[in-house]
Amino acid sequence: MDLRPFHLAIPVNSIELAREFYGSKLGFAEGRSDEHWIDYNFFGHQLVCHIGEASSFSNEVDGKDVPVPHFGIVLEWEQFDVFSEKLISSDIKFIIEPYLRFKGLPGEQKTMFFKDPFGNALEFKSFKHDSEIFNKSLT
Repeated sequence: MDLRPFHLAIPVNSIELAREFYGSKLGFAEGRSDEHWIDYNFFGHQLVCHIGEASSFSNEVDGKDVPVPHFGIVLEWEQFDVFSEKLISSDIKFIIEPYLRFKGLPGEQKTMFFKDPFGNALEFKSFKHDSEIFNKSLT
């Protein structure tokens, strides 16, 4: 089965601020837009920022306060390091700074969380072994 690009629409309160954050800071290529929405190439997927309002809560995962809802992408192992360095050099304020979780266990992964200027939470992660992305066992 070929993996098809997903489409995700998120709320923002300013198209120009979305353009600055997703386009300039994160470096995502801009697609179509008008005064109410803007498309981005999100690692080959379609991310659309629409004028609207966000809401959130959190759950504890691995001893950390993880924001819900959140979205992101599973990057390649080395790609995670390159992208996290880009974020650090762009002065992104992390909710959860880049770190390695479940070290040496099935599902070993790098993860990081931050919010965009509109309160939408993003998680970027990478599994040491992609075959463990949907692994049910953490031990």
